[in-house]
Amino acid sequence: MKLSDLDLSIILLYLCALPLIGLLLRRRAQASKKAYILGGNNLPWYLLGVSNASGMFDISGTIWMVSIMFVYGVKSIWLPWLWPVFNQVFMFVYLGIWLRRSNVSTGAEWMLTRFGTGADALRSHKIIIAFALLSCLGFMAYGFVGLGKFIEIFIPWPAVQPYVPFTVAPGFVPHLYGIVFTLFAVFYAVLGGMSSIVWADVLQYLLMLVASVAIGIIAMEKLAGRSLPVPAGWSELFFDWRLGLDWSGLIADVNQKIAADRFSPFGLFFSLMVAKGILASLAGPAPNYDMQKTLSSRSPREAALMSLFVNIVLLPARYCMVIGFTVLALLFYHELDLQTAAGHTDFEKILPAAIREFAPPGLLGLLLVGLLAAFMGTFAGTLNAAQAYIINDIYLKSFCPEASNRQISRMNYLAGTLIVLLSVLLGVYAQDVNSVLQWIVGALYGGYIAANVLKWHWWRFNGNGFFWGMLAGILSALVLPYIFPDALPLNYFPLILLLSVVGSVGGSLLSPPTSMEVLKDFYKTVRPWGFWEPVHHAVLREDPDFVANRNFRRDILNVLIGTVGQTALTALPVFVVLRMPQPALLSGLVLLVCAFVLRKTWYKRLPFS
Repeated sequence: MKLSDLDLSIILLYLCALPLIGLLLRRRAQASKKAYILGGNNLPWYLLGVSNASGMFDISGTIWMVSIMFVYGVKSIWLPWLWPVFNQVFMFVYLGIWLRRSNVSTGAEWMLTRFGTGADALRSHKIIIAFALLSCLGFMAYGFVGLGKFIEIFIPWPAVQPYVPFTVAPGFVPHLYGIVFTLFAVFYAVLGGMSSIVWADVLQYLLMLVASVAIGIIAMEKLAGRSLPVPAGWSELFFDWRLGLDWSGLIADVNQKIAADRFSPFGLFFSLMVAKGILASLAGPAPNYDMQKTLSSRSPREAALMSLFVNIVLLPARYCMVIGFTVLALLFYHELDLQTAAGHTDFEKILPAAIREFAPPGLLGLLLVGLLAAFMGTFAGTLNAAQAYIINDIYLKSFCPEASNRQISRMNYLAGTLIVLLSVLLGVYAQDVNSVLQWIVGALYGGYIAANVLKWHWWRFNGNGFFWGMLAGILSALVLPYIFPDALPLNYFPLILLLSVVGSVGGSLLSPPTSMEVLKDFYKTVRPWGFWEPVHHAVLREDPDFVANRNFRRDILNVLIGTVGQTALTALPVFVVLRMPQPALLSGLVLLVCAFVLRKTWYKRLPFS
């Protein structure tokens, strides 16, 4: 489908709006370090929530979700627990509050509040900076290449070539498109900092909301009076030990996709996924844009409200789009071109193929702008996080602690430019370094969990334990894929976890504990629950009126209720678009009950400090 004049006008208007946002908010961002990195802690929770949700509404994730919805049906709602999607429940119930109470600017700076300023604390500080920068670079490099490949489908290079004074090899066309559109994101992110990122994300979300609802309505209209060509069990949310979906006689290639994914023993897969997801959620957010948005909130209370709002604004809109395109692709499967050059079916082409085939003029431009903006929001948020670590944790702490606001602004511009250039360079050579970068990013997250769970909950855990736990987890995750080349990473995750726990506990017990003064200050400020008895008694000796956090049982209950509610919120738009009134009504009732309970057990008990 060729882009109409209306589609092109929508895209151009959006691209013109982005630099304007950066220019308008430039002066506010230059006021101070916190104004640039955290929006001055003056952004309301609902704007931050929309911004965070917008950053999660990315192209690659949406493409994947459409493909798994097509293959696995309503059961695919469980698969994002791999990330895990329910970490936002842990965040709004209690972890967002704990994180915001620390009153720091980055995850690396948080290490110094937890472990002090000794040699072991500085070691933990450095390894989390390395973790953050490597993960940011990896996400940015692959994000811009994925964007380029997506845009190339709708704006073929032969249509552009006559208007540019140079030639580009076909293999590098996606990279060129990625660079061009990345520059718009860089401009507003570098100029306006967190404030411009948030306002651009709000604009993007509104576009995506309109597009998502429109696609859902189109799918419902096409489905009226028809049935989907799907196997038995496709439209059921719950599952047995084995998956039990047989596409024979319908679309045989789907059975090959299920076999290649190795999800068929779904009960075992689900059990491992939930176990890993719970531990990853207990660890708290990785040092990326999600953490930065939480730290940007005005107060611990608003940090919690922001994380709740992420679920409310993200899940219904995103799944309305996902199920809408899935329904259209199933009804008109033979009209889509999903074949690769090798003759195989690529189910990840469903989203762009469906957009090209079914979106009318105007809506096509809106969808492209929305998905383009989704990339830009994720890219800009990740860039802001990387800048924060370079400026706050390297430049100001090691080189120029007395830097003026003017110097900090210049360094922000320089750091942002260098980060983008490096990520673009990695992306240009993505075909050569793809396996290496995926390996590094996967390993980093594999080694993240154990050390970051213990840092919240065990008083004896120290900076050495954090360093050796992270290092053991990362190294084991780098080596194990070569030892178990045919296994899913999830299958050897327990071994990664075990080695990381050994490094964390051994590193802590074989070195002196963190200073009691540092621990008391952290315990009184953040007020975590867990194994803090020695520190608690030390605090009581100085302040007999101090009240410990005894909310463990209530928080875990609220996490369970919140996860059920989040799942119902996800399923509701899926059943509505599928025209299944009874499951939709049941999902709505479950959601209302969870909301009613959480209002009493969570909302009314939110702290104001």
